[in-house]
Amino acid sequence: MSPEEDFKQVGAELADLGVRISTMMGRPALKDQAGKVFASLQRDGAMVFRLVRDTPEHTAALRLAGASLFDPSGQGRTVKDWVVVPHSSVGEWTDLAETALSRPR
Repeated sequence: MSPEEDFKQVGAELADLGVRISTMMGRPALKDQAGKVFASLQRDGAMVFRLVRDTPEHTAALRLAGASLFDPSGQGRTVKDWVVVPHSSVGEWTDLAETALSRPR
């Protein structure tokens, strides 16, 4: 499937938890019941997840091939709680989204 289709699938799998698909800065995003974004699809087909730094899940996500800290400006200013996971690790997206959803904001 395409990254967009896989993103929609993750949203559908989490719908019972009150998750809805929306947008953030013009990109598809997953929001919790309070309307807070916890995951988003990037232009390159990767998905970015709000995990909490220094947690086992954050560390494990960064170990995935091609994963990195999120740098929305592209100028080396990373947002350390957010991890970018490429489409090649799509099998991890739902679990990561569930983890991101469960993290306090």
